[in-house]
Amino acid sequence: MKKNLMNTIALLALLMGMSACGGSSSTEAESTVDSTAMSSEEPEQRISPLVKKDGKIGNVNVAIQYGSPAVRGRVIWGELEPYDEVWRTGANEATNVKFDQDVMIEGQALRAGHYSLFTIPRAEGAWTVIFNSEWDLEHGAYQYNAENDVLRVEVMPEFVDEVEENLSFTITETGLELRWDKLKLPISIK
Repeated sequence: MKKNLMNTIALLALLMGMSACGGSSSTEAESTVDSTAMSSEEPEQRISPLVKKDGKIGNVNVAIQYGSPAVRGRVIWGELEPYDEVWRTGANEATNVKFDQDVMIEGQALRAGHYSLFTIPRAEGAWTVIFNSEWDLEHGAYQYNAENDVLRVEVMPEFVDEVEENLSFTITETGLELRWDKLKLPISIK
């Protein structure tokens, strides 16, 4: 009974997140992945679903995978996600992104490849966005090693009135946009 209730809550959170995002844009495709689907037992639903999106920024093919946590009435910035500390920019595994061509991120060059994406939230001013060569980290920031950073850029966050219940990334014509709670973090990519 408890398991069925948890499954129902997870499904409702997923559906609320999809409707809040307005579905997929014409430049991206989204799928939710069940990491336990290979199990012979009934798969346990993740509280923070694993989401994969593919799209294009100009002629560059982009793929991103992240765990999508929900706000669920919590104070996110400064409490759940502390300021001035490396955050895996999602839930569970580290968020990872793949580019099939070299790109310019916030005006700085990044070679084609597969990277984990971390951020350092700040109470004021620009946030640090980090691209790290170790992209397949099962435990997110717990395995993060700054020696593997390939690129760090500064991005100004925007805080809006509208709440985004589930963390989401959107692949747009101008880059990646992270939304969660009242945060909007547009990362310029060319």
